[in-house]
Amino acid sequence: MASRIISVSQDGHGEYSNVQEAIDSVPLGNNCRIVIRVAPGVYKQPIYVPKTKNFITLAGLSPEITTLTWNNTATKIDHHQSARIIGTGTFGCGSTIVEGEDFIAENITFENSAPEGSGQAVALRVTADRCAFYDCRFLGWQDTLYLHHGKQYLRDCYIEGSVDFIFGNSTALLEHCHIHCKSAGFITAQSRKSSQETTGYVFLRCVITGNGGTQYMHLGRPWGPFGRVVFVYCHMDGCIKHAGWNNWGKAENERTACFYEYRCSGPGSCPSNRVNWARELLDEEAQQFTMHSFIDPDQHQPWLALRMAVKIPYSA
Repeated sequence: MASRIISVSQDGHGEYSNVQEAIDSVPLGNNCRIVIRVAPGVYKQPIYVPKTKNFITLAGLSPEITTLTWNNTATKIDHHQSARIIGTGTFGCGSTIVEGEDFIAENITFENSAPEGSGQAVALRVTADRCAFYDCRFLGWQDTLYLHHGKQYLRDCYIEGSVDFIFGNSTALLEHCHIHCKSAGFITAQSRKSSQETTGYVFLRCVITGNGGTQYMHLGRPWGPFGRVVFVYCHMDGCIKHAGWNNWGKAENERTACFYEYRCSGPGSCPSNRVNWARELLDEEAQQFTMHSFIDPDQHQPWLALRMAVKIPYSA
């Protein structure tokens, strides 16, 4: 049960008119679930959930009608000062930044509205443990979704982009998600730095689509030398290059990167044509990537079971 329900609406019928005000009202050191119900609308503002505010849920009615958007980029050119490069860097340019643990979002769109060619423009950065996203959309071009640190679960989500648009060094399971490749680039850039780290991305029963072109997208490249990404039971359309994976211009990455596939399908699934340093998993190897234990090894934490507990109608 939620200890508190907060309503946000731009028409004056909520307790707050914007999402950040509602987040700011959450007590420091909060340890009870607080649901912020977001009424339909386009909320144009950067959003920040600080480390001191845990157990927050953002709940909309539908991601198609509930959007959190901003247009920050990692670098901008100041034409009035000899084209000096300014900006917040990749880490700070997220339209929404979540650092509070046990965060949940349902039926929300997270967007960075910077146009194509703007460089790194993060829609959402997550630097927090035990975060879950259900029926959400993540819209952008380069570096759309920054799964930076912690453990995350995404289910029934839509993620689009071009270059490295799912990236970082978290431990993440993406289940039944739709991955859409808008133009040439790389779906993932996972940054595991050593074989001792347990981080990595698993795409389980996902669908990968493109824009009608053929073979213009890689499944991923290693941002960190031990980058780990696994596609399991996924359908890949023809936008995926037969080679599948890229070494980021460093041959030494081929000895350390862990890029795997298991029983995928579709015209973009071509195990026999993949680079020789990526491989198809054996049945017994794949088991660790097909269950929630990948992100919840103790299997006693309630964070993956909270979705129905917080599904409260907006009109309640």
